[in-house]
Amino acid sequence: MHPQREPADPKKSNSKMTTYNRPLIETIGHKIITKRQTIAVAESVTAGHLQAALSLAPDASRFFQGGITAYNVGQKCRHLLVEPTHALECNAVSEKVAADMAREICRSFSSNYGVAVTGYATLLPEAGVNDLYAYIAISLHGEIIVAEKITSPVKDSLEVQIDYVNQVLEELDKHIA
Repeated sequence: MHPQREPADPKKSNSKMTTYNRPLIETIGHKIITKRQTIAVAESVTAGHLQAALSLAPDASRFFQGGITAYNVGQKCRHLLVEPTHALECNAVSEKVAADMAREICRSFSSNYGVAVTGYATLLPEAGVNDLYAYIAISLHGEIIVAEKITSPVKDSLEVQIDYVNQVLEELDKHIA
């Protein structure tokens, strides 16, 4: 039997809770629905938050096809056809990995847009990860239209994940055709 934990006391928290950019989510949903397009997501570092955010849009089922959260190298290679030799060399965190993920999620979910994010939400000094960053990619009809590195100024891993989600949403909004 496991000892029961006390619930977290929000008054004792040293950080403010970052939230999804709901107005932006609604704007993206409206744009994609109006254009009769669809989107699918491949994510790692955000651990499902990007899918959760998109699902909050009104009429999300009209444009959001779904997604895959592949958290390790093996699953990214198996389900998102990430090139394994390169992925092992970089712990599956690179612009190329994000692009592979975006293209494959677009293809496998038969969506117009494929959005991918892979990176680090916690520092790993023992692995040489001394800064928080992620790579994002957006694919339109299988062609990469965005591939870039993003960073986060926050340190709490949950807030980093949500910050990455909001940055991906901002980039997506700029590139909806």
